[in-house]
Order: sequence, then structure tokens, then C-alpha cells
Amino acid sequence: MGVMNKRASVVMTLYSDANDHYSHRVRFVLAEKECAVEVVSINPHQKPEDLAHLNPYNTLPTLVDRDVCLYETKIMIEYLDERFPHPPLLASYPVARALTRQYAYRIEKDWCRLVDIILHEDDDEVVLNARKELRESLISIAPIFAEKPFFMSDEFTMVDVLLAPILWRLPILRIELPEKPCRPLLRYMERLFSREGFVNSLTPAEKHIRH
Repeated sequence: MGVMNKRASVVMTLYSDANDHYSHRVRFVLAEKECAVEVVSINPHQKPEDLAHLNPYNTLPTLVDRDVCLYETKIMIEYLDERFPHPPLLASYPVARALTRQYAYRIEKDWCRLVDIILHEDDDEVVLNARKELRESLISIAPIFAEKPFFMSDEFTMVDVLLAPILWRLPILRIELPEKPCRPLLRYMERLFSREGFVNSLTPAEKHIRH
């Protein structure tokens, strides 16, 4: 466990799985916003009894801020974005905000679903098909990253927060991207991975994925 940063005077608590991309996305937001937070690393197979009292689903991550307890990551991200507005992760006007939420929804439905199959499914054929589908989807979308510095945006948004932990995990997902067709995507990944907030969000276990 440890305190991630210094900006806020009230220390929040994040119960986090040190290896999981859902926990990672929340740690990324907390680091970007330089929030004072105690990150408690929990073994997902040995959860403390306290977690079940806080969260009726007994899931990770769980964020506690005074009397508020949140256990769905996109709700956590939007809560943190409103509580700590700088830097913003959602635009101030409705159309852009709605589009960002819709991109986030598609990432959850499409890519996160495949990542979870690859990491947790026991059927080798199902895993192989999910890996192939995710790789092909990433290759097909790679050219859009040549148009703007972030995902369909000139500014860093919630969508980039969701994508970064997945892209960081490509080595453990056993997905290699071809250099030439994926060059814009690979450069996007470099931009994300070099952000101070991203570097500070990594657990020791996550650092070993690419080092």
C-alpha cells in the first residue's frame, strides 16, 4: 500500500488489484490529477472482509472518499473528474461529452470483453479467437491515430484512460502489432506511456510487463 500523491488534503482510499487493467485505469486518473490517495493492493483471491462491507459486489477496484464508496470504474472516473476538475477528462459541452462516453462504452463492449476472455477464459480456442479479434481490431483502427494526438481528440480524455492499461498489457495478452500499418498507434502508445501520470500509476507488477 502507499499514498499516490499530494494535491488533495483529504486522503481517499483505493482498494486495487495490482495486476488488473480496471484498477489500473483508476490509478491512472488519480495520478493524472495528483490526488492524495492511499492505494491498498488486494489479492483478488484473498479479499479482506472489510471490502464486502464497503462494496455489495465485493469487487475491485473500490474507491472510498469519506462517506462515498464507488465500485464501478467509469463512475469513479467521472466522480474524480468532477471532484478534481484539472486536468479535465470530459469536455465542457454536451456533444463532445456524449461522444467521449460513447467511445468509452464501445471500448468496454468490444476490447475490454476480449481482454477479459484472453486473461481469464480456460478454453484455448476461445482465447485464440479473442486474441485474433483484438489484434485485427487494433490494426484496423491504427490509422485514426495519425489524425489527432489522442483517441479521436486533440485533448487527453477518459477514453485514453481506458485504453492505456489495455495497450500496456499487449505483451501479456500475446499480441504483437506490425510496425508499418500500426505506426500511428505505436506512437500514440509512446505518448501515453511517457505521461508522468501513467508512469506514476504503474505498480511494480505492471512495470515488469514491459521492462
